[in-house]
Amino acid sequence: MAENEKTDVAPQKMDTESRFRKILLVIVAAFLTFAGPTYVVYVFLNILEINYFISMGCGFALFIIGMVLLWYLIRRKSIT
Repeated sequence: MAENEKTDVAPQKMDTESRFRKILLVIVAAFLTFAGPTYVVYVFLNILEINYFISMGCGFALFIIGMVLLWYLIRRKSIT
């Protein structure tokens, strides 16, 4: 019955404070950075038989996305 207690909840943009989300984002960033340029390119080339330049471009794009996500996590101090 204290009148000074506040029960307001602040809106959350992208909650990177939970442990689960931090771990998930780090795993996704690692997958995009390392497995994207290697295994995805391999699957595109040998299994799906997509053009070499298209598969290399997709691998490079996945690498860039992984690096941007890693940069985002470092800037938000989710990982140190």
